[in-house]
Formats: sequence, structure tokens, C-alpha cells
Amino acid sequence: SMLQSIRDGSRSWGAKIIIGLMVAAMALFGVESLFSVFGSDPNEVASVNGEPIMRQDVELGVQRALRSGQVPPEQERALRNDMLDQLITQTLLTQYAEDGGFHVSDAQLDQMIVSLPEFHDQDGRFSAELFRNRLAGAGYTPLSFREELRVDIKRQHLQQGLAFSDFSLPSEEQRLADLQSQQRDFRYVMLNAEDVEIDVNVTDEQMQAYYDANQSRFERPEQVRVEYVLIDRQAMADDVEVDEQALREAWREQNQSADRRVSHIMVTFGDERSREEAEALASEALASLEEGESFADTAARYSDDTASAEDGGDLGVISRGFFGDAFDESAFSLGVGETSQLVEMDGAFHILRVTELAGPSFEEQRDALAQDVALSSVNDEFNEQVQRLIDESFAADDLQSVADDLDLTLERTEWIARGEGEGVLSEPGVLDEAFSADVLEEGYNSEVIELDNDRRLVLRVAEHRDATVLPLEAVREEVEQAVAAQQRQEALQAQAAELIASLREGESVELEWLEANDVSRQSDTTLPQSLVGEVFRMPRPDEGESVYRAVNMPQGVAVVALDDVSVGEVDEQMTAFVAQMAEQLRAQSVIQGLIDDLRSEAEIER
Repeated sequence: SMLQSIRDGSRSWGAKIIIGLMVAAMALFGVESLFSVFGSDPNEVASVNGEPIMRQDVELGVQRALRSGQVPPEQERALRNDMLDQLITQTLLTQYAEDGGFHVSDAQLDQMIVSLPEFHDQDGRFSAELFRNRLAGAGYTPLSFREELRVDIKRQHLQQGLAFSDFSLPSEEQRLADLQSQQRDFRYVMLNAEDVEIDVNVTDEQMQAYYDANQSRFERPEQVRVEYVLIDRQAMADDVEVDEQALREAWREQNQSADRRVSHIMVTFGDERSREEAEALASEALASLEEGESFADTAARYSDDTASAEDGGDLGVISRGFFGDAFDESAFSLGVGETSQLVEMDGAFHILRVTELAGPSFEEQRDALAQDVALSSVNDEFNEQVQRLIDESFAADDLQSVADDLDLTLERTEWIARGEGEGVLSEPGVLDEAFSADVLEEGYNSEVIELDNDRRLVLRVAEHRDATVLPLEAVREEVEQAVAAQQRQEALQAQAAELIASLREGESVELEWLEANDVSRQSDTTLPQSLVGEVFRMPRPDEGESVYRAVNMPQGVAVVALDDVSVGEVDEQMTAFVAQMAEQLRAQSVIQGLIDDLRSEAEIER
């Protein structure tokens, strides 16, 4: 047993106890987020070979990315669609890995978790507190983190196996390193509309021709105008005033199960001493404590757990449920600094003392507690509102009357196409409801859509129009501008061609060249990347000669003279870097090939 390990003075139990605590019982700190992962029958936004992807999975990934600061909030809408796509890919790779028999044991997971540097303190040791805080900050419970890590390791093994199955030859690596370090000297001059006499004259015939040749630019997709109502539990909670007494009560309730740092003194019985002798010795230790002897000194004198006694009896941070009912009953009824009576379990008498509560103080928790208390107080009202929304929206021929009855705001959109919704309508699968047969063709209200644990939405289509090509008259201004821009660009291209012809003939041409020397592919340069890219596509000039090219730029045309190509210094570091880059590109290509193949074979419904 765990206590037997402690009795033997073994220190290897550290990793086991920490992982056990975090995973088995420490879902405590994240019970709410667990429900948001395994919520009650949430909407399915996609399925991959029959395996569902839930709206809440997408939402959880989005919130984690936003919380990590990797994605700015204004990109939330685009992120939702990317996240769904990412989850589909991950599901395909996981299914493939599991079909191939990849397995990750619990022991491997434990070892992986305690060795992750993200959870190490300044001394390089695993810290339970860091583990807890980092997971909470990223929106994970220990259970959800553990499962995600298991799946992640499977995918990594698969990808590494694929990556290592391909390699580059040394000659290829040398050639790549030479190309990577290549440097080019060139001159360039930018021609724009002010430099050339351009007579822009857009005729009706030209506009008609442009319009006919670019029909796809003027297609208007199928569109709808949508009405919807939203019930939001958090918005309801924002209107609730929470009093101090309720906060204190919530804090006390929360701390009844909060992790706590516990020290113990353990007196065993069995082979060496009888139960009565052990009880007498433990009572003697308890009396010493009551007479004012320090816990550390008493533990050093009496405790059979020599490993913890050297550290004042400290067992570390403990979660409810790990050492069993007798331990919990005692340890979780004590306040900080309080000492238990004798606790009998697993062939020993224990004296327990709580030295600190893990986690933030009342003041640090105040805002979160206020939100929890407010949310709890509106639960019944929220559930009643949702039930009324289900009943009334099903029976009603419109949505305005439902909004009026439930005192909700009826939101209305302008014309939007598939995938164009903003706010809640941009969340995966929501706008798809507007284009479903029941809503679009039959004119019904949608079913109640469960966005996440706290939000429910119903929508209907107020107006619908089919896809069409807009008539020329409706896009006349846009076409005129496009034809004029085309005429200006063609005039600049003609001017550039004349200049290049003169330069190739060796004629003297008055140009204010700008010089760029020793430019390499990876140079930090203020030059436009499109210009540098074209320069590196130009053929190498003969000694003392130049090669000329016109390059189309967003605001005009550049005339380029490539004067010299040289190979920069290739050191071992460069060769290694290029080799690594080549391997990564190959690996990416192989993995992308597998993903494309899996996607083409899979049954994916969105």
C-alpha cells in the first residue's frame, strides 16, 4: 500500500502520490470545466468515421487558445472554423494510430507528466502547485489534460515514425546549403502611374468584356437574413447582487474539500509492537504536542515514517479521497494549524496537522466565488427559461412572439451567406441550421442549439435569396476601376519592356537605380519579399554582364538588373540547419500526404 511505502522510508512514492492526487481527486478544482467537456448531450458539429466532435470541444479549444494569448480576440471567429478543422485532422490521426495498435500506458503518462519542465520549480523538481495552476490557467482538469496528453503522444509517435522513414542524401544537403547561402547583387527601379503618361479611357465595350471574363468575381452567393434569440446564463448572473455572507459561506464550503498540506506522525503496530503498545506510544506523542513540544521534534522522536519525519512530518499537498475515509474525515475537518486526535488506519495510528490550504486566499478567490454564487442563484431561472424556449419556439410560427413572452431581445442580421455569420452565428454549425431544410425551406424555427453549458439559441430565416450573378449595372463602378487599373498596369509593363530592350542593346538609359548588394534568401531586408523572390528566380548572368527582368508589383512594375551571383560562406551550422529544415519539410510532406489520404477515405460530416 501507499502507507507501506511511506513506512519503508521509500522516496519513490513522490511521483505516484502527486499524479494520483492530481488526477484521481483533484478534478475538485475543475468540476465545472469537467461538465463543460462532458456536458449533457451537446450539439454535434461534425463526425469523423462515426466519431462525434462536439460544439463544446471546439469551444474549449478556442477558449484555451484565446486564454494562452496565442490568438488575438478579434480572430475568434476565424479561429472557430480552424479549430474544427484541426479537431477533424487530430481525430483522423488518432483513429489511424489506434488502428495501428499504438498504446500509451498509465506509467508512461505519469513519467511524462512529472518530467515536463513546465511543471518544475526553480530547483528542477516537479511542483504540484505549478501543475495545478498551469492546468487551471489553460482550462484543463487533470483528467482532461491526461487524456489529451495520451492522445497527443500517440499522434507524436505516429508522426515521428513517418518522419524518420524519409531522409536526404548528403549531396542534396550540400546543394541545399549552397542555395540557402547564395547571395545576389542587383539594381532596381520602380515604375508607377506618375512616371508614365497614361491615357486611361474606359469604354463600355471594355467594361462588358471585363465583366464577361470575370463572372466569378460578381457572383453573389445564396444569402439569408436571420433572426435569433439567445439565453445566456452568465449574462443573467451579471445582474445578481451577491452578499458578503454568501461569499464567505461559499468559501467555507469550497475549502471543506480544498487540497491541504498535511504533516503526520505515524506509529505502526504488527510484528514489532502490539496495537495497545502503539496506541499508548501515539497517545504519549499527542500529549507531548499538547504540552507545547513542536510537531517537528515530536515527529522526529515518535514517527515510524522516517522519510517524512526528517522533514517535520510533511506529507505534502493532499487531495480528498487519496488516503481513504478515515484520513479524510480527520484531515478535512481541521483548520490551518489544528491537530487531530489519533486516527487509526492501515495498521498504524496517525496524528495529523494541517499546515496550509493549497490554492488562493479568500480575497484572491472573491471574484470567482462571486461569479459561482451568482451562476448558482440563476440556475433554476435559466433552466425554466430554456424549457419555455424549447416549448414555445417549437409551437410558434414566428420568433418575435417568443422573444416577447420570454423577455428576450430578438436579434436581426443583414444579408449573410454560409460561413459569414458574426458573433454567436460564427460558432461551428450554428449558421448551418439556417440553411437546413426545416428552417430554410419549411420556414420553421430551429431546434434549441446548445452553444455551451451557459448559452442556448434559436434562429429562423426572415428572408432568403438564391445565388445569382449581379448585373453589370450593379457593379459598374467596381468594373470601371478594375479596367482602369488594368490599363495603367499594361502601360507600365510596356514602358518596362521598352527600357529593358534599350538596356539589352547597351543603349544609355537615364534611370535612378537603387542598389541591393549581398542579398540572400533569408536576409533581414526592407525590400518587398515578392521582389526578392523574383530576383532569386532569375538566371545567373555571365561574368561582367547583367540580366534584366520586369516584375509586377502591387503598386506598379519594377525593372530589375541582376549583376552578380555568389555563394556565401557555408559553415557546419548552416549545413545542419538546412538539413534539418529539409527533413522537416519532407516529414511535413509525408504527414500531410497521410492526412490528405485519410481525409479522402474518411466519412466526414460537418
